[in-house]
Amino acid sequence: HTEMFTESMIHLFEKGAITNRKKSLWKGKFIATFALGTKEMYSFIEDNPGVLLLRGNYVNDPYVVAQNDKMVSINTAISVDLTGQVCSEAIGTRHYSGTGGQLDTHRGASMAKNGKGIIALRSTAKKGTVSTIVPLLPMGSPVTVPRQDIDYVVTEFGLARLKGLNVFQRVEALLNISHPDFRSELRKQASDIGLI
Repeated sequence: HTEMFTESMIHLFEKGAITNRKKSLWKGKFIATFALGTKEMYSFIEDNPGVLLLRGNYVNDPYVVAQNDKMVSINTAISVDLTGQVCSEAIGTRHYSGTGGQLDTHRGASMAKNGKGIIALRSTAKKGTVSTIVPLLPMGSPVTVPRQDIDYVVTEFGLARLKGLNVFQRVEALLNISHPDFRSELRKQASDIGLI
């Protein structure tokens, strides 16, 4: 169950990593709103009863997503602030991507029985010169997933489970998964703006 069907899903299917057999809704089928990939991918989809491309207002509906037991939504972000607000669209007013179904699928997975909403990102950008965990989102940056909806944030330095944490606890959890080169400065900035 995904917004965008990609070629990597075919590889995972062929290796047996994705079977769609344990889904609660649309068992045995890939469900997506659109596909993007190579000619081989489109050949796989064509006349394949195991792949359904349905309207986005159905596929991305959080209440539809939540019908899948153990649903996991994994999305990425440009930056996450120390309170857990996620921006996946822009840096300030400079846009890189649209919202898409990220918030809907994240919420749906979080609502699902045994589900998880995960934001996964690298701890740095621009060849390690910029932290993606920031004290506050840059002015003008849209909040793609608000902090009250965040369940998990993952970087290469670990996992922060933010659900149910207060602001001080969130700051500590996110500092722990930020890049070590930026932790001291992030802690100082968090203190300067009253987050800790």
